[in-house]
Amino acid sequence: MEQKKLSFKNYVFVGSMLFGLFFGAGNLIFPVVMGQQAGGKTPIANLGFLLTAVGLPFLGILAMSVTNSNGVYELSSKIGKRYASVFTILLYATIGPFFAMPRLAATSFEIGIKPFIPVRSLETNLLLYSIVYSILFFGIAYLFARKPAALLDYVGKWLNPAFLLFLGILLVIAFIYPLGSVDGGTTTGAYTSLPFVQGVKEGYNTMDVLASLAFGIIVISTLKNLGVTKPKEIAKGTLKSGIVVMILMIVIYTATSFMGAMSIGHFKPAENGGVALAQLAKYYLGVYGSLLLTVIIVLVTLKTSIGLIVSAGETAVDFNQKISYKKVIIVISILPVIVTNVGLTHIIVWTVPVLMFLYPLSITLVFLALLESLMGYRKPVYLWTTIFAGLAAVFDALNSAPDLLKDFGLVKGLLEIGSYLPLFEHGLGWLAPSFIGFVIGLIISCIKKEALK
Repeated sequence: MEQKKLSFKNYVFVGSMLFGLFFGAGNLIFPVVMGQQAGGKTPIANLGFLLTAVGLPFLGILAMSVTNSNGVYELSSKIGKRYASVFTILLYATIGPFFAMPRLAATSFEIGIKPFIPVRSLETNLLLYSIVYSILFFGIAYLFARKPAALLDYVGKWLNPAFLLFLGILLVIAFIYPLGSVDGGTTTGAYTSLPFVQGVKEGYNTMDVLASLAFGIIVISTLKNLGVTKPKEIAKGTLKSGIVVMILMIVIYTATSFMGAMSIGHFKPAENGGVALAQLAKYYLGVYGSLLLTVIIVLVTLKTSIGLIVSAGETAVDFNQKISYKKVIIVISILPVIVTNVGLTHIIVWTVPVLMFLYPLSITLVFLALLESLMGYRKPVYLWTTIFAGLAAVFDALNSAPDLLKDFGLVKGLLEIGSYLPLFEHGLGWLAPSFIGFVIGLIISCIKKEALK
């Protein structure tokens, strides 16, 4: 295939596709509830949220570009092949069938479908409704995922623009007829003393740093299908698409968090962002608002589910060329049906400790990949940074686990040890050990007089 120069329109569509894959359930519900809790400190909290929910994912896309990596396995192989296998499996299991995908279906059911089910019927048949919905949801996602080459059309040209249109309607109305002022809201919880840090931690919940590593393979394959074949041009195309994503996310996150803050002028803080969105939609547009929210939430969760199935399927084929893509995506589409029906609250509770373990490993991998362009590839640096980050991440993960797990004697003992780490109480205990590991790796590399590659 000859090298083709893409137009600005092509990059917008690819960027729209990538945004559509990124922007899932958490991206929609977490900023709203953050605004409700941060109140007058929403602007500061939003900056922290943007750092982890936009800035770090963008750096993840950039890391894939500058290293010319075809996917997360190839990028993490710089640490070691065995590590890359384990890390890739853990990452896709987390943002795939065991956490992110079930959360997508559970969120769209709780917010978009459940309000329309008669109360009397809910009391007796709630689980049945949930099972039927999750089967339909992932069945539709599977049908779209069967033709990954058409993903640009499905998501970039149709599903994502439709989602943006419907969400835009709700946001415009909310800002034309505000329920209160951003500055007037009461600040609660951790946002009272450390709004920026809490915003940073809230941004973890979007899972977008993990997604930036996972979705890289889709962007690269899409660009190749459009005729971009040279590694340097693929890197440029990935970067340009990432800029489109970053702009869209900054606008929507800021708007939704501010909308949440303004809603305190009329509503009490909701249990979660889904409830808050449902209240706002119904307040402004009545039953039509509920229908509008249903369309928004189903579109946003469906398009991300499609992308997760495709990326996991293509990565599995990269692992082993003998594996059938269509058989893999069948399994990936069936597993979340089971997990979804555990319930949204339980899914979110158990997702947090897993994210607190994977995020340090992902963030350090991204920064090491970016530093590689300055100092060359040095395996000891990759290896020792990851070892120290991983060990410290275990403490952060246990500290964010449900009380059911933290009550075990062994876990209590480990948490006492972890408490000596700087910033441990803020969920950032991995920062200092990662830097120490980086320095150790750099020293070892210099002693070995490792040649820059």
